[in-house]
Amino acid sequence: MRLFKWKPATAFALEDFDESTRSEEIWVAECNNEAVGFISMWIEDNFVHNLFVHPDFTGKGIGSALLRRALARIGRPATLKCLVVNADAIDFYTSQGWCVESKGRGSGGDYFVFRI
Repeated sequence: MRLFKWKPATAFALEDFDESTRSEEIWVAECNNEAVGFISMWIEDNFVHNLFVHPDFTGKGIGSALLRRALARIGRPATLKCLVVNADAIDFYTSQGWCVESKGRGSGGDYFVFRI
């Protein structure tokens, strides 16, 4: 199952993770010693950069738990960006109390800036 349905799988390389999370704090959620999700944060800016949960583990509170722990670490106000095409993530962040503050456009496409 592909999480980024709007982008071909060939658009990603394993090295992209290292580049995308350089200098960020990363926390991993595990189940039975297996990684099932992670969150990365840019601490200095109170910015949540990445939040992913394996599709088999969505709806089990893992994303919410990672987000709560991240907010406890970085404080509020906090921000994050979410691509406009990522409707599931937009619904999730809204359900967690985040609000759209603005809209922008980047190399990945249109995005919302969320704040809590």
